[in-house]
Amino acid sequence: MAGTEFKLVSPAIDKEGNGKLPKYCTQEGLGTKWDVSPPLQWHNVPPKTKSLALVVQDIDAVDPTGHVAPLTHWVVVNIPVTVKGLPEGFSGKEEEVGGEYGAIEEGLNDWKVRVWRGPKVPNYDDRFEFRLYALDDDTHFDIQN
Repeated sequence: MAGTEFKLVSPAIDKEGNGKLPKYCTQEGLGTKWDVSPPLQWHNVPPKTKSLALVVQDIDAVDPTGHVAPLTHWVVVNIPVTVKGLPEGFSGKEEEVGGEYGAIEEGLNDWKVRVWRGPKVPNYDDRFEFRLYALDDDTHFDIQN
């Protein structure tokens, strides 16, 4: 039943990056095109889903003590089920994009900022895990710091 599988894809990673994040999605991009959140698409959201959440992690990151410790690059919640993806460069522009994207919230990543933070050398060759969760409720962050 591969045709009904809940699936997350990125045209930028699949085509432009040959399985890796394109350089413009990293902190090593050129000119004005750097650290841009990648475009994402998803298919076959489970029927009783009320909202979606996305977490992107570098699963090969190493902490200062030399141990593997996943590094969170992006957290996105309260994605309406009517949204079928996030456009390239979406991060930090929820209100600007507006419409059904306006309710989406970004959470703190491991840099303590609420936006996409792409990898930089030497982490560019690490594996990145994009996880999309189908939730039975909306999720909101308490952004009072």
